[in-house]
Amino acid sequence: MGDSKEAGAEAPPAGAAARGGLSLLSPGEAEEPSAQGSALCLGGSEVKSRAVVKYSSAPPRAAFARLEEKTDLKLPPANWLRESAKLGPAGTTILGNSKKSKPFSSFGMAYDFIDSVGNDVDVVSDSENIKKLLKIPYSKSHVSMAVHRVGRTLLLDELDIQELFMRSSQTGDWTWLKEFYQRLIDQKWQRKKKSKEHWYQKAILSKFLYYSINGDGAAQPVQPVPAAAEQQEPSSSGQTQDAGGASWPAPFDMPASVSEDPSASSQGLKNDFVRNILWTFEDIHMLVGSNMPIFGGGRYPAVSLRLRDNNKPINVLTGIDYWLDNLICNVPELVMCFHVNGIVQKYEMIKTEEIPDLENSNFSTKVIKDIAQNILSFLKSNCTKEGHTYWLFKASGSDIVKLYDLTTLCEETEDKYQNPFTMPVAILLYKVACNMMMKKNQNKKHYGTIRTLLLNCLKLLDKSRHPQIIASANYMLSELFQLDEPKKEESSECPLNENSDESYSEEEEEMADSDENGSYSTSSDPPEDNKAVAVIKSVGELSVPEKYKSIHQIRPSCAFPVCHDTEERCRLVLSYVLEGLKSVDNSIKKESDLPAADPSTPIPLKYEDESAKGGPEGLEKQMALFLDKMGSLQKGNYSSQSGMIPGSWQHKMKLQLILKSSKAYYVLSDAAMSLQKYGRALRYIKLALQSHDTYCCLCTNMFSEVLLFLSQYLTLCGDIQLMLAQNASNRAAHLEEFHYQTKEDQEILHSLHREASCQGFAWATDLSTDLESQLSVSCKCYEAANEILQFSDLKSQNPEHCVQVSKRMGNIRNEIGVFYMNQAAALQSERVVSKSVSTAEQQLWKKSFSCFEKGIHNFESIGDATNAALLLCNTGRLMRICAQAHCGAGDEFKREFSPEEGLYYNKAVDYYLKALRSLGTRDVHPAVWDSVNWELSTTYFTMATLQQDYAPLSRKAQEQIEKEVSEAMMKSLKHCDVDSASARQPLCQYRAATIHHRLASMYHSCLRNQVGDEHLRKQHRLLADLHYSKAVTLFQLLKDTPCELLRVQLERVAFAEFQMAGQNSNVGKLKTLSGALDIMVRTAHALQLIRKGLAEESGPPKSDGPSPAADSAPSLNREEALKLLSIFESRLSFLLLQSIRLLSPGKKKSSSDTEGDAALRTNKHVYSQLLRATANRDTSLLERVDVLLHLLGQLAGGGAVQ
Repeated sequence: MGDSKEAGAEAPPAGAAARGGLSLLSPGEAEEPSAQGSALCLGGSEVKSRAVVKYSSAPPRAAFARLEEKTDLKLPPANWLRESAKLGPAGTTILGNSKKSKPFSSFGMAYDFIDSVGNDVDVVSDSENIKKLLKIPYSKSHVSMAVHRVGRTLLLDELDIQELFMRSSQTGDWTWLKEFYQRLIDQKWQRKKKSKEHWYQKAILSKFLYYSINGDGAAQPVQPVPAAAEQQEPSSSGQTQDAGGASWPAPFDMPASVSEDPSASSQGLKNDFVRNILWTFEDIHMLVGSNMPIFGGGRYPAVSLRLRDNNKPINVLTGIDYWLDNLICNVPELVMCFHVNGIVQKYEMIKTEEIPDLENSNFSTKVIKDIAQNILSFLKSNCTKEGHTYWLFKASGSDIVKLYDLTTLCEETEDKYQNPFTMPVAILLYKVACNMMMKKNQNKKHYGTIRTLLLNCLKLLDKSRHPQIIASANYMLSELFQLDEPKKEESSECPLNENSDESYSEEEEEMADSDENGSYSTSSDPPEDNKAVAVIKSVGELSVPEKYKSIHQIRPSCAFPVCHDTEERCRLVLSYVLEGLKSVDNSIKKESDLPAADPSTPIPLKYEDESAKGGPEGLEKQMALFLDKMGSLQKGNYSSQSGMIPGSWQHKMKLQLILKSSKAYYVLSDAAMSLQKYGRALRYIKLALQSHDTYCCLCTNMFSEVLLFLSQYLTLCGDIQLMLAQNASNRAAHLEEFHYQTKEDQEILHSLHREASCQGFAWATDLSTDLESQLSVSCKCYEAANEILQFSDLKSQNPEHCVQVSKRMGNIRNEIGVFYMNQAAALQSERVVSKSVSTAEQQLWKKSFSCFEKGIHNFESIGDATNAALLLCNTGRLMRICAQAHCGAGDEFKREFSPEEGLYYNKAVDYYLKALRSLGTRDVHPAVWDSVNWELSTTYFTMATLQQDYAPLSRKAQEQIEKEVSEAMMKSLKHCDVDSASARQPLCQYRAATIHHRLASMYHSCLRNQVGDEHLRKQHRLLADLHYSKAVTLFQLLKDTPCELLRVQLERVAFAEFQMAGQNSNVGKLKTLSGALDIMVRTAHALQLIRKGLAEESGPPKSDGPSPAADSAPSLNREEALKLLSIFESRLSFLLLQSIRLLSPGKKKSSSDTEGDAALRTNKHVYSQLLRATANRDTSLLERVDVLLHLLGQLAGGGAVQ
């Protein structure tokens, strides 16, 4: 029968049959029935025992045959040492004729049940070793065991010193241990041979068991059966010795299967037990291997069969042995066959719970429980270092148990790899770590344990002999660090108080050597015992309840190291990646470290590189080569310069390590980018892209995830190039950071160069000093990232990344468009006015327009209305620059508003309107909406102003021009928001005031030049008056436009004078004149602002002046103010003179005479003062303003003005 897995099936507890808990089993039923484990009550005390059969290779139980009395067991049965269907392939093992357990038996079990190691199980061992440990206080025999720790699990194996030293004398291995043993423990060591009685009893037992299976005679011989039993016995013993000797691998023997495939079990590390049982004894969880033969049949579901000499009573050691065997295997009863000199006498049935109370073998199960707990506590408290081999030794006849650290002793010799346990321990540590890593739901709190396992594994391995395991362990170490993990999560998962590479610090180990009772103290031991890690002075201590309970629980493994920033985390990852790469590279047999030149690959030359990156044309060529390469990747081309074989472990591992390094460099670059260290960021992204380029050369099948990484790398590279372009002032520092390189980076790069030239992305990572080149490289990076998404159909799978790439493409095209637009504007400003538009300007316009158009398409493709509106706004600005370029042609004096100007301004208006339509409403983005509105208002205003100032009279009639100007001004006014409070509000108010002023001036001019239609004249007069008043109102809101306000008021006065000239009656003239003087009086506000500005220019501001006016002082135009004041004085003088003339000759009633006389006197008085003031040419501007303000005050209070 084949092996049968019975993971999870539970065997019945001992004693269950006696309580009626189990039904009888026929021989054909499963060997281990499933039942819930329960407590076994013995002698008033309770020992909890529960077992689960995890694995069994035994066939269905064979019914044992009760031998007749007087059967001679010295005679071999017919089926002796023959295979049988009842026995299965493990028959000889079941019947106890197998060779003894191998020294690495616990490792074989641990490999098979890797899930249990490190966390759930306390001990993994052969049942014989467990029994030997629990019998220490009762036995005088020697104990020699190797102990290893993996996590919280202890692995126990027999360490046969005699056999070990026999091997040492033949091979020269373990000589250091032999010398140590002879020096400190047994100075007269010699091999003790086993007696003939031992071999006789073993042969009798084997024949008895074969008799008991009731063989059918159809068995086939396993080997030639000797004619007599006496001949078989030495043959068996010799076979056992040979097998035992062969079970110890040489210290340097590492089978190819393990070195090439870490998952394979090495020779001599197999699980040879018939059963593997998960045994819980009280609170101790053990994975135990057992070969005890179990029989069934009749009314007994499971029994163990024992052969006893009737002349020798059962002692305590035998009773404990039988009891523990039944307890571990959950066998409820024991069948004992008594013989005298090999002649069967009788059978006796004993229940398992009755064994401790047998005559001559009484023992307390409670004491056995205490011994188990104390031994486990002792071992766990002192076997603290993972990867170390500890030796638990008790000499024969001694009461002292000592624990040595063989690894420490071995390291004192010349070759630390002399310990044959080193390799199995390292593989086990590696496998446990692998198993924990592969669990998808593994919590991060176990990462510290995994890291400790791997670091201890690496310490045990020889780099030259085990490159695959070393490379794999380093890769797993790098995988423990989440590169994209937010800092907050990281700090919450990792305690801040532990950060060591070892599971325990030296201080902890020293503290663990003693407890409150001083049980572990070695200070009182003889001087020769100072090599022991710990000592149990008397085996009697083990029987004391909870003697070592205070330190029974093993301390937890070290926590995962805390990385306080991203760079530290990435650097740790890269250090592990580098070690892994070194291990892979060293395993590849090469004639030279440097790769041979590939005849088909051209050697890159410096001058070619420089010319290639000299401009956008070179970039286009490199981009085309890149896209060709991306296409070839889809087909799976492979090229390696080191000669690695595709599919080999070196190839697979190097791919993973290179990909990890590229991710780490990407994260480093992103972190440097956020710190505004753009030179450093470019260096890291260059390394990331070089790693990825090597990965592409080695990879035979590109995964979509890897292509997505490449798209992200190129996107970040584009960001960095853009930021370098925008921070040109600090270029020297960025350049220095870019060229700096650590030794670690150089070594990783050297490993990459073994496989590829790493030049695939050189076009993207050069640090140029030319702004246009940097912007172009940035754009090409985004375009390449987008092309990768199109190639690999990642667009639908990663919509967020696609949106980001499209947004960046739109942004960089806007930047380049603005760059070309500004260049065109600079050329325009340098050009002579009379010259026509140059070809260079037109080329720049086309480039700029093309970039804006592509950018708009990018933003529209992802529904980004706001950014699309901004690019439409920039396109409108470009159209305005084109219009301005055409206005310079021709003579300034003969200049007219050209059709080209009108065309480009109208195009600009169209783009601004498109921008507004793209936004929809102001609520979408108020700031952008206001900006577009302002630009649109400016365009209308500029177009109207140019048409008004440079009227195209050669092409259009005056009336048509006036109509177009009026419409454009009104549209400009419509998009000029004067009411909303914002930073732009004063500008809007000034713009609106200027529009009203210009419209009023235009209607004023029309009224002067118009003859005929009275209705139209009246309409123009009303419109002029309306716009003048609105202009005054808006200018009065502004604190820094006194000259503009004064000019508007003077034009209003001129408008009144023009109206007065057309009037015939004195009453009408007087009324108009009175209105004009009233306007003059209202100009006092403007004069006060001018005075304040003049006063602040000449000296410190006066205390009574409002503080906001201080901002207007620098903007005051003295020449403009002087000119306007002269006009103001002349117009005031003229109005006062006309008023005096109109008031003087009239004859009126007494009441009217009084009012008119008062106004006349005031006007005369003011007029005379004005004449005297204007006659004095030495008066300063400030004094003239003061005089005017004084005169206007007199007019306002003297009755001349209503």
